[in-house]
Amino acid sequence: MTVTEITPLDKRRSKVILDEDFALALYNGEIKRYHIETGEELPEETYREIMEEILLKRAVERVCYLLKSSDKTEQELRKKLKDGYYPGEAIDYAIEFLKKHRYINDEEYGRRYVEYHSTKKSKRQIQYELQRKGLSKEAVTDILEEHPVDEEAQIRDYIRRKRLEPEAMTLEERRKAMAALGRKGFSFETVNRVFGSKYGDDGVF
Repeated sequence: MTVTEITPLDKRRSKVILDEDFALALYNGEIKRYHIETGEELPEETYREIMEEILLKRAVERVCYLLKSSDKTEQELRKKLKDGYYPGEAIDYAIEFLKKHRYINDEEYGRRYVEYHSTKKSKRQIQYELQRKGLSKEAVTDILEEHPVDEEAQIRDYIRRKRLEPEAMTLEERRKAMAALGRKGFSFETVNRVFGSKYGDDGVF
């Protein structure tokens, strides 16, 4: 493989771009040690040594460091490593290491997430956020069945915090309040049920 470009990332590290835009990040001292230069060939044995002696270990260290600050899903960790120019082989190795030692489990992450947010976020919002983090729709559905979200309690809490009096509100005031809850992911039917409204065809949602 040919080194097509070496681009500084910061004062200590550079991005080494190889054939077909394949890139990896190395410290400048490592680039000098392995005699990596633009336009030169990177022998396969040298690449394997870099992978096995540096990148695999560094990828594991990186994901372990990331998990110290907060729980993350497999997809989030993969993205972090990819953004840091770790090759796919190093990413897979690091993720398998975490799974082997039970440092990550997306379903357990999902359960903890629902337990923590079930009194603050709507079911729809939780579904969206967990799927965005890489959990499958089926896994999220199963988790929410195990840990139901009490949306009506959240809406009643919203009414109390905003000091609303549904029975005394005008239609326009109701529509604004219900639209605000709709943007948080609560369904019209659930909001309408809590508000005790008869206005079901006003097009709020």
